[in-house]
Amino acid sequence: MIETVVSAPAVAAVAVHAAEQVAGVRVQPGVAGLVSSVVRAARQQIKGLQPAPVEGVRVRWSGTAAVLEVDVVISGQDQAAAVARAVQRSVRALVPELTGVEVESVLVTIVDVAW
Repeated sequence: MIETVVSAPAVAAVAVHAAEQVAGVRVQPGVAGLVSSVVRAARQQIKGLQPAPVEGVRVRWSGTAAVLEVDVVISGQDQAAAVARAVQRSVRALVPELTGVEVESVLVTIVDVAW
């Protein structure tokens, strides 16, 4: 039997990419995300790897499905609720497509509005 494991950082990197495909959206890490991203980036730099951005996305597991929390900054040009729904749709579609990981839920927090 062959078992494939997709790590939380890999899922988070795909979620960042999916969220930022929505017009006017930039994923923005909170304070906790900054600390973990510094440690991760340092570890990957030592190994000579170019880390994919994962800051601003937290992954928890519910069995084999991912529960994703995405922090975003949006454009002041668009309605916040509509943008959040678009981010949810994008993440729900792309994460399973690129990783094979089922997405249980996507929580989008709008942390700022850029004018």
